[in-house]
Amino acid sequence: MNASAPPFGFAILGTGMIAGFHARAIREIPGARLVGFWGRREEKARALAQEHGAPVATTDLEALVQRPDVQVVCITTPSGAHLEPALAAIRAGKHVVVEKPLEITVGRTDALLQAAAQAGVVVAPIFQSRFGAGAQRVKAAITSGRLGRRVLASAYVKWHRTADYYAAQPWKGSLTLDGGGAVMNQAIHGLDLLQWFAGMPAEIFAWTTRRVHTGIEAEDTAVAALRYADGTLGTIEASTALWPGWSRRIELCGEHGSLVLEDDRITRWEFREKQTGDDAVLTGSTNALGSGASAPNAISHEGHLRQIQNLVAHLRDGSPLAIDGAEARKAVALVCALYESAEHSRPVTL
Repeated sequence: MNASAPPFGFAILGTGMIAGFHARAIREIPGARLVGFWGRREEKARALAQEHGAPVATTDLEALVQRPDVQVVCITTPSGAHLEPALAAIRAGKHVVVEKPLEITVGRTDALLQAAAQAGVVVAPIFQSRFGAGAQRVKAAITSGRLGRRVLASAYVKWHRTADYYAAQPWKGSLTLDGGGAVMNQAIHGLDLLQWFAGMPAEIFAWTTRRVHTGIEAEDTAVAALRYADGTLGTIEASTALWPGWSRRIELCGEHGSLVLEDDRITRWEFREKQTGDDAVLTGSTNALGSGASAPNAISHEGHLRQIQNLVAHLRDGSPLAIDGAEARKAVALVCALYESAEHSRPVTL
């Protein structure tokens, strides 16, 4: 990266909790500069700007995205309100970083991606879990064929959220702005990892329910059965209704080996044929990205830092973009297929 090049200016649209994670990441990245915040409430935008040393706080979205010192815009609004501010940024010729999910329907996701393609700007969707050392090691083992023929591929996101969590932010668990509940908002990181590791299933059959958080529109618990084109089977379990909340768990099992990833820590790493370094995998595996199992703010901003750093390198010198819009679209399609199956009580083909 050219150290003498001017930094990329970043603006953040949205003033919820996740905006602070973006801000902290941007401030620590060489080649990035935080310009300002937009929010519907000026006092929240001003408070964030003051906290993170940004010169601009505004309720005028167009004025912020049109600034010549802004090259990248981070979309941190509620999930079902990603499209409109993203389109404003894209029309202004800005690259966009979009919090998960890209949007809450495949149609709205495609509208965002098509607009970006036509404008020639980059979409960097946030799926920071892929940047963990554990996830990277798992991906490498799968790519090298160490599991052999895959047998089972499953994701378990058994988390805890309080009633106050939903009451404090009424859009959480709503169909209009959250697009769903435990699956769309919380488990989507696990589903993204699962499909990154194992590919998209060919068919899904799902059930959803509200067991504890009965005041929200969407589900607080879901279970799904998966069938892959190669014959692999799998399951998804997701909930925000459990106490105390366990680490997200991805299990991949095959004829020559099996592994388990809990958050970003590898807890099982067992292969028929051992390789040099296998013994050190378990002892050296940590969870630097934190866990949202019991509280949404318990994650680290390290994952966001790594992903936005990747975008800056891509824009600066053409380094490969780790996650593009087409890749992030898969998680939205998988979640929407799960919901369609649960609604109609039938399997859905992807």
